[in-house]
Amino acid sequence: MSTQNKLIYDLIIIGAGPAGLSAGLFSGRYKMKTAIISKVLGGTPLEAHLVENWPGIKSITGPELSKKMLEQVKALESVEIITKEITGVKKHKDLFNVYTNVITNVITSKSKNKNADHGMRAKSLILAMGNRPRKLEIPGEAEFLGKGVSYCVTCDGPLFQDKTVAVIGGGNSACTGALPLSEYAKKIYLIYRKGCLRADEMVKEKIEKNPKIEIIYNTNVLEILGKNSVESVKIDNSYQNKNSLKVQGVFVEIGSVPNIALCQNLGVELDNMNQIKVNIRENYSTNISGVFGAGDITDATSMRQIITAAAEGAVAARGAYDYLQSQ
Repeated sequence: MSTQNKLIYDLIIIGAGPAGLSAGLFSGRYKMKTAIISKVLGGTPLEAHLVENWPGIKSITGPELSKKMLEQVKALESVEIITKEITGVKKHKDLFNVYTNVITNVITSKSKNKNADHGMRAKSLILAMGNRPRKLEIPGEAEFLGKGVSYCVTCDGPLFQDKTVAVIGGGNSACTGALPLSEYAKKIYLIYRKGCLRADEMVKEKIEKNPKIEIIYNTNVLEILGKNSVESVKIDNSYQNKNSLKVQGVFVEIGSVPNIALCQNLGVELDNMNQIKVNIRENYSTNISGVFGAGDITDATSMRQIITAAAEGAVAARGAYDYLQSQ
């Protein structure tokens, strides 16, 4: 599917997490001229302390898994991985124009191009931008970001050696964050607004057996307090006759929201949760001809896992291939 005009790709994949990299792996096998574009390479696994549900590998760190995925895709002759921040996407006639703000290096084992053009064109698109952390939207959250407030245990956990911290949330992200955090912190308050944890059973069991983790149910954090850094959190339900807890760190793990900014100009249809609506029976196609979705940004499944994102990327790549064959 090579084109005479080298500036026109068969496929541009926006996002370089498990969905985007998997899509790139399969598009490369289909010999499609492909560009994977993302400001950050690796996606959500970069924030995973341990991945223990990837088939064939008993246990691996998230960053190491991302590295292996990247290395596999980089070896493909027809695929370029471009580290850029995308500022806009528009459809013009039968092509998609992808705009970026700066010129940065193209990472590919075969390409002789040292830099990519500011504007790139493609015959098809896969949107795999993933999610970003959901915020509490409470006083003190923004003020103390980087001063005790964090959204990434893997990134910032080691900074809280022998300190008391709060992890806010009760799903998989909160619980799988609290466990590795217990390797550093001396005490962890796991604060959840509901009456029982919603994590996987194996994870819940580990949480409940961990002596450093104290679970506080049916409680919301109202405010994060401190002077130069986090010193305490105010809660709406008295705990041990107190309406505040002394902590030096707060990890917000209450889920995520889709990165949909680039979808708006394209007119891609979203559901009521701002997720891209995809047709599973038609290889994750969207309402826009030639545009496909994959990974956590879509409405395909509520199961947000690395393996499901990778599977969606593979199917979306097949969708793009079939689409181009039909043109």
